Amino acid sequence: MAIRILVASIGNPAPYAQSFHSAGHIVAEALQSHLGYPEFTKSKSPNGRISQGAEYTLYQSPSQMNVSGKPVAAAWRHFLGTLDADEKATAKLVVLHDELELPPGTVKMKVGGSAKGHNGLKAIINSLGGGEFARIGIGIGRPESRDSSAVANYVLRKMSAGDMTKMKTVVFDVARMLDQIRDG
Repeated sequence: MAIRILVASIGNPAPYAQSFHSAGHIVAEALQSHLGYPEFTKSKSPNGRISQGAEYTLYQSPSQMNVSGKPVAAAWRHFLGTLDADEKATAKLVVLHDELELPPGTVKMKVGGSAKGHNGLKAIINSLGGGEFARIGIGIGRPESRDSSAVANYVLRKMSAGDMTKMKTVVFDVARMLDQIRDG
């Protein structure tokens, strides 16, 4: 029996859709293309954008990053509601998110644990009632200053064409990580 996986990306809507904070959405769109899945379409249930493929269901949260918990939790509940009992028992949630602590062009996967200050992950953990889900952090680097306003300005700035190209190249690593999760 195949493991069913919901891959949920978090980021920001316009005008910040092309910002470093939206790395999860940008990589999800590259993944959709890489896997040959249909274009993302708006969905009302769950609220967001969906691309349904044979191996994975890709979901993009419509909310701002820091309040993405409720939409992701609703998408997870909706996803589970489409599965039979055996599928539910092995279903997995994977969240794609930006990661300040990784250099651009790198990714890191982990399962469970704390949000380590990431407000989007904190919101998801709070809405799900725990953090036992996989996360794939997409490296965006960090500014030299750790001042909160400097960090906010950094993550919300628009990516250059070169930044965007580098961001999309991680899709191969993300696809490999998803295969590892799927294959156990």
